[in-house]
Amino acid sequence: MSSFSTATSFMFLCFFFLNLPFSKSLFKSPPINAALRRAPRQLSVNYYAKSCPQVESMVGSVTSNMFKEAPASGPATIRLFFHDCFVEGCDGSILISSKAGSKELAEKDAEDNKDLAKEAFEGIIKAKAVVESKCPGVVSCADILAIATRDFVHFVGGPHYQVKKGRWDGKISKASRVHQNLPQSNSTVDQLLKLFSSKGLTPEDLVVLSGAHTIGFAHCKQFVNRLYNYKGTKKPDPYMDPRLFKALKMSCPQFGGNVDIVAPFDVTTPFSFDNAYYGNLEAKLGLLASDQALSLDPRTKSLVQELAKDKPKFFKAFAAAMEKMGDIGVKRGRKHGEFRKDCTMHHM
Repeated sequence: MSSFSTATSFMFLCFFFLNLPFSKSLFKSPPINAALRRAPRQLSVNYYAKSCPQVESMVGSVTSNMFKEAPASGPATIRLFFHDCFVEGCDGSILISSKAGSKELAEKDAEDNKDLAKEAFEGIIKAKAVVESKCPGVVSCADILAIATRDFVHFVGGPHYQVKKGRWDGKISKASRVHQNLPQSNSTVDQLLKLFSSKGLTPEDLVVLSGAHTIGFAHCKQFVNRLYNYKGTKKPDPYMDPRLFKALKMSCPQFGGNVDIVAPFDVTTPFSFDNAYYGNLEAKLGLLASDQALSLDPRTKSLVQELAKDKPKFFKAFAAAMEKMGDIGVKRGRKHGEFRKDCTMHHM
């Protein structure tokens, strides 16, 4: 995907959405075992206090440069962290490259991960190189990804929170384990609740973490069925504002459209981390069916309404949910983990 065509489609769609005549009101502010689910006690904010005290500022120097040069690296890295944690736990396994000639592809080459932006991977690799130059063999790729994600949340206007550290890098990275462990753009609330529960996350965590869609973009293929053939009806999704439907239809034909075209998840404030995502859902302006469903299901609807009204509450809840997600399936010790010098290759 050329960055020019992607950037052009970003700008076209954002310009289009931001000039839609939206009403002012929109702008108001599979089961796993108990060991994997249990939050590891060994993670701590000061884990590298003696072995690599400057780790956060070293990662921060790289992430701030990345954000200036390629703002899309923000939402891309946040998404990378989600995709890492939900498959095998937060263990950096998504960073591993597939081995040449191997029959089993690595996680990053799974179909669900193919459109993860390369800038996200590049940022982690650059940060790792800086950290390795000062603290060789000490800091895991998994922790660098967790720190970088927090940095990007903050750079785009979201909450700043402390990152607990002490994860080891996981040894298993299989494309075949990805699809069933990630939310899909057309997942039902039942499917989402079941998936999040299997990771030790609550219905509240589902609603709060979905708020990461306050920034970032999705390709047409992730919502095109809502425009032309919602749930096999050959009609558009009735839970979509007609103006949004019209705008998306212009950019995303049913067949043969430009695969680089993207639309913002949050059509009112696509570049700022705020709680507008929830107000959008109430106004039928959710981009993905899985997002819009949260405002329709009685189990999640009331929290969507609360967060739409209360940005500080969303920020506090999001910081807590990110910390909780960062605990999923953490690896410790040589049996399950390693410290990779190169995040893309197993330690030899």
